[in-house]
Amino acid sequence: MEVILLERIARLGQMGDTVKVKDGFARNYLLPKGKALRANEANNKKFEGQRAQLEARNLERKSEAQEVADKLDGKTFVVVRSAGETGQLYGSVSTRDISDILTAEGFSVGRNQVELNQPIKTIGLSNVALALHPEVEVTITLNIARSADEAERQAAGEKLDSAEAIYGDDINENARPDAFFDPNEDGFEGDEEEA
Repeated sequence: MEVILLERIARLGQMGDTVKVKDGFARNYLLPKGKALRANEANNKKFEGQRAQLEARNLERKSEAQEVADKLDGKTFVVVRSAGETGQLYGSVSTRDISDILTAEGFSVGRNQVELNQPIKTIGLSNVALALHPEVEVTITLNIARSADEAERQAAGEKLDSAEAIYGDDINENARPDAFFDPNEDGFEGDEEEA
C-alpha cells in the first residue's frame, strides 16, 4: 500500500514522502495513529492544503522535545533491584520501568519512546537511548544496583557483579580445604577395615 507520510518516520521517510509499506503496517499503525494518509489524488490535495499546519506542529513538537532532551542529556538515574551474587537480576528492567523512573523524576517520557532492544537483566551501568521525537534522540545512563550504597560504588567505577565485590576478598579464604581438614591427621575414623 502506498501512503503519504504526515511526519518523519525513522527508516521510512520524511514528511510529505509517498512510500510503499506493507498493508498491515499501514492499517494497524500508520493510518490509525494519524502518521500517514492513503496515497490517492484526494488525500494528496488534502495534505498539500494542510502542509503548513503540519510543519508548524512538527516544529513545535520538535522544540519541546529538544528542551526535554537538553535536560536529560547525560543524566544518570539509579535503579534499585534485587539481584543474585553474580549480578543477575531477579526480573528485569524494561521500557515500562524506565518510563516510570523518568516520570517519577519529572520528565514526560512514554515507554514507546524508550529504545531498548532487550530488557536489562544484570546490575551495572547501562546506556539507554530515548527517541523523544523522530528527529530528537538523547542517551541516559541507568545505574542498576542492589542498594543506593552499591549504586555509589558502581558510579565510582567499581564492578559489583561477583561475590568478591559484595563480601570482600576474604570470601575465598574461608573456603580453603585446610580450613576444614587437619593435614596432620592420618585418616578418618570411618576408614578402618572391618574384620
